[in-house]
Amino acid sequence: MRKKIAIASGKGGTGKTSVSVNLAAQLSDTLNPDSQHVALVDLDVEEPNSLLFFKDAERFYHDDESRPVPVWDEKACTLCNKCSQVCEFNAIAFLGTKVLVFPDLCHSCHACSVLCPEDALPMQEKRMGELSYYKPTQSNLSLSEYRLDIGQPSAVPLISSAIKRINQIPGDNQIFLLDAPPGTSCPMMEIVKSSDFVLLVTEPTPFGLHDLQLAVETVEKIDRPMAVVLNKAGSGADHLIDNFCELEGIPIIARIPQSRKVAEAYSRGELVYKINDEFHEIYKSFSEDLVNMLKTLDLE
Repeated sequence: MRKKIAIASGKGGTGKTSVSVNLAAQLSDTLNPDSQHVALVDLDVEEPNSLLFFKDAERFYHDDESRPVPVWDEKACTLCNKCSQVCEFNAIAFLGTKVLVFPDLCHSCHACSVLCPEDALPMQEKRMGELSYYKPTQSNLSLSEYRLDIGQPSAVPLISSAIKRINQIPGDNQIFLLDAPPGTSCPMMEIVKSSDFVLLVTEPTPFGLHDLQLAVETVEKIDRPMAVVLNKAGSGADHLIDNFCELEGIPIIARIPQSRKVAEAYSRGELVYKINDEFHEIYKSFSEDLVNMLKTLDLE
């Protein structure tokens, strides 16, 4: 079984990263290490923090992430203006006697470069961030972290590049957990559309319900199967989430209780499922139910 699972939330502060790291660690404990590998991919690229929960993880690979952008070759250019005419993103301006390229607006579609009759806009690599691969102590768990450079105008190109790397990784027995940025903007949508299944983490508050509704609408438009994780359960307004999910026909796959012990462990960068038997059983059941849902997708 090879699946990509997006772990997303309509708003920040719901515990999405806590769910991601604990689910990844519990899955690696539950699944047979000889037949199934778990890869946690931190795609919250503006502020990745999954590594904080795996203090003993060793980095075994590091690389720059770049994307191609056009560079104007003044000597080769005949000022035909075809480049600015084909650019749909206003990344090229034709000034009559020269061509200006705005790399931050470029979507790396190659149209200007390919259609230039004089090859006056060759593509060159421009750094946008970096990636690091880590090996935690669990035998069949890996962690990859993507970090956007300061000043980059958009996280989407880096996320898109990360997903391409994931798709090139060989092997059928892998589960990829993609920790998405909070919210329902372009970065989250880029991850969801490349995923096979979506876990939406929410909290039982009016704000949590409002942003869960937005997240569900987004996932429905992209047409991906989903389930809800109710974090901080039992804190007073669970019925808001229960009623909405029942109305929409969305399963609540896990309920993580509101607990001071969880907050304290999180503040220390510790994995919650190791606190006591209660949370170990919660995440064990969570991981087993998730695997069964993924198997159902294969049957369909």
